[in-house]
Amino acid sequence: MTKISSLITATAIASLFLVGAVSAQTAAPAPAAKTEAPKTDAKAPAAKKAEKPRTPGSLECSKQADEKGLKGKERKKFRSACKKEAADKEKAAGAK
Repeated sequence: MTKISSLITATAIASLFLVGAVSAQTAAPAPAAKTEAPKTDAKAPAAKKAEKPRTPGSLECSKQADEKGLKGKERKKFRSACKKEAADKEKAAGAK
């Protein structure tokens, strides 16, 4: 009789563990309804703004920054100064 009751007790405990594991699982979330047209551009949100065309001076400054191996703040600072110089040169050339 004790063998049967210990077997029943063991079965009850095992079933409690299984029920706990099954109830802990959640249902897979339903896929979101697609109301938008599929996106063809994989651009970052900041790049979605109206892009300004890059000037030849800007492109040249980027090339120079690449040649110097500048990154981060140094690159940004260099390009800013370089583009300002290029704009000043264009204004001076246009005034003549």
